[in-house]
Amino acid sequence: MQIIDRARSTRHKVCGEFISAEACRELEELGVWQEFLGLGPSRISRARLHFGSRLKQWSLPDAAYGLSRRALDALLLDKAASLGAAVSRGVTWLAAEAGDRVVLANGRRTGSSAGPRLFGFKAHFEGPTDDAVELYFAGAAYFGVSAVEENLTNVCGLAPEDELRRFGFEIDEFLARSKPLVERLKPLSRRMPWLTTGPLIFSRPAAPLENAYRAGDALGFVDPFTGSGILNALITGRLAGIAAARQAAVPEYASQCRRLLGRPVAVSAFFRGMIRSGWASSLASLIPGQWMYRLTRV
Repeated sequence: MQIIDRARSTRHKVCGEFISAEACRELEELGVWQEFLGLGPSRISRARLHFGSRLKQWSLPDAAYGLSRRALDALLLDKAASLGAAVSRGVTWLAAEAGDRVVLANGRRTGSSAGPRLFGFKAHFEGPTDDAVELYFAGAAYFGVSAVEENLTNVCGLAPEDELRRFGFEIDEFLARSKPLVERLKPLSRRMPWLTTGPLIFSRPAAPLENAYRAGDALGFVDPFTGSGILNALITGRLAGIAAARQAAVPEYASQCRRLLGRPVAVSAFFRGMIRSGWASSLASLIPGQWMYRLTRV
């Protein structure tokens, strides 16, 4: 097996860095659970949703964790190499030879989507940490706050391009529009420059490619506020690897993924529509937080 990575080294990526209990079970299946714990991930046991001054909170049914993507990516790559995979860094994959089976985990697909273009951003902050994953909603934008390793807090978000441009893409100034978030970040100091990415295209599982098994965001991009991005990547990556090893038909693998991801994608799309329309706060007051969390799980 050969792994081709266009990046020369693991790096920070725009990500919520939230690893749900379901994702933890995937890490156990992959045989890296003890190594994962050895990296010192932050334990997350509660969830909070902030809609202006309104707060909705609950305890997670099972413990989740926070770990930076840079650390998680390095862990998984090192594990693959230890199992005999040949790793090529700083190389761009062009095409497979006839008969080759390929797992494509090359990130989001490009294209166009209805509505304004959306961009994501992320940075790590130093200071007191918490055991909650928090979401702050402000108009069509939202921000996530949760602890990762080394007593750091990951602050990330998603916002329409036109709103970010009004602040010259100065993320610190843009975040100041949310007074509850400003209060939350007061004891913290930013440790790294803001990273941005976009435009983001939300999509259902993509059509299959001959001899290629899409996984992660290359298969379908789900709303970050669900906290299921890493979970979906781990599940589809493992299933793609199994399908490739068994030389299973690509359409069969794609159908399996659609069955797994269909409901979470549909539910998150519904919630996203509520956020854009301004009805998210009203909806949240009617639906128990645990339901919203479970409905977006695979």
